[in-house]
Amino acid sequence: MKFSQTISGTTYEFDGLVDLMAKATPRRSGDELAGCAAQSDAERAAAAWQLADLPLTTFLDEQVVPYESDEVTRLIIDSHDREAFRVISHLTVGGLRDWFLETAARDDSAARIASVARGLTPEMVAATSKIMRNQDLILVASAATVTAAFRTTIGLPGTIATRLQPNHPTDDPRGIAAATLDGLLMGCGDAVIGINPATDSPHATSDLLHLLDDIRQRFAIPMQSCVLSHVTTTVDLIEQGAPVDLVFQSIAGTEGANRSFGVDIALLREANEAGRSLRRGTVGNNVMYLETGQGSALSADAHVGIGGKPVDQQTLETRAYAVARDIEPLLINTVVGFIGPEYLYDGKQIIRAGLEDHFCGKILGLPMGVDVCYTNHAEADQDDMDTLLTLLGVAGAAFVIAVPGADDVMLGYQSLSFHDALYVRQALSLRPAPEFETWLAGLGMADDDGRILPVDLAGSPLRSLTAAR
Repeated sequence: MKFSQTISGTTYEFDGLVDLMAKATPRRSGDELAGCAAQSDAERAAAAWQLADLPLTTFLDEQVVPYESDEVTRLIIDSHDREAFRVISHLTVGGLRDWFLETAARDDSAARIASVARGLTPEMVAATSKIMRNQDLILVASAATVTAAFRTTIGLPGTIATRLQPNHPTDDPRGIAAATLDGLLMGCGDAVIGINPATDSPHATSDLLHLLDDIRQRFAIPMQSCVLSHVTTTVDLIEQGAPVDLVFQSIAGTEGANRSFGVDIALLREANEAGRSLRRGTVGNNVMYLETGQGSALSADAHVGIGGKPVDQQTLETRAYAVARDIEPLLINTVVGFIGPEYLYDGKQIIRAGLEDHFCGKILGLPMGVDVCYTNHAEADQDDMDTLLTLLGVAGAAFVIAVPGADDVMLGYQSLSFHDALYVRQALSLRPAPEFETWLAGLGMADDDGRILPVDLAGSPLRSLTAAR
């Protein structure tokens, strides 16, 4: 199907749905690298105009990645809930945008959005996000509620959780314990204490899992831990009796990109069942932790769709959320600026992508978080991250990631600090996860409003944490 749109006497032609979606996407360097971006703002506006008039049923009749050769497409189509879709099946993309904005003004907005989530395909939601302003993405996302639980409850209204990321270049236990102490004293860690290991060694991963579980039990912390090794490493450790809380894996929006990560949907389902079989949760049994990021399919050369055309990176990112939705994770976050300026050039593009990813994930029914971050060679700085963090707080993000001093010395990129989490909670009257907040209050570390109080470390039961190993 070909499309055309005339603006100010100039007619723009779009060769199918893949081309139309790409050309309608707000400008970003990754699409320019892939050769699928609009050539001008006028062409981009024409594509957005045409996309707004496209019936939602088009996305059920025409795919962006072939059904026959891609298991993610098969998952999207085969799991589509036609009954949930019936309520909005008469709408166009522009009509769905209006429906979201109208729904956001209702008292029952969260329930109404949730009722259609399974009737929406990722491509429908991605298309809608492309014609929304930043304020639209924020408003509608803030009206949705998605929760998940393990030892803490993630995604409740009025809360924002944090992943405490105590990475260390050599996985030194004392260095990790010191960073963990720093984060806990700032009220961080209610989403997860998650370590990116310096190696994927099963032995090293096991040591880190025991370290974190030791800390949890020693101080009776309602938390979940995760060592972000490959899913197969973690499943093997489960079979060996290691204290695994969450099972981690990076995922993407095409079968080929997932294959580059060494996974497929069957393996992810198997890992989910392995994690759940341990029944280590106390308030829930969501056990998967997933990470995504715009540009991953392009970097794996697995971004080609129908007719051999490159699919834009934001649409492919949103397709990854179908994979995530299938296994009901506790946590999923886009690592929004991690790959680099080749994919998201500057602060403006990173901010826009973070809001898009959060909106799309949350609307599709995921407890969506964001790693608010950038690489040192991007045209971005910490002021841009402050802006994105604040906007995500308003939008109701489930969690963000925080590292000591906002500088991950192991992965070599800039993220948020523990102090940044304090800022957004205080500025927007947001609280930690309730189970974690109760623990903080019990130690005299938080007041009745969930605000973190100054702590005399010498008198704190946490004072021995750095001696945990």
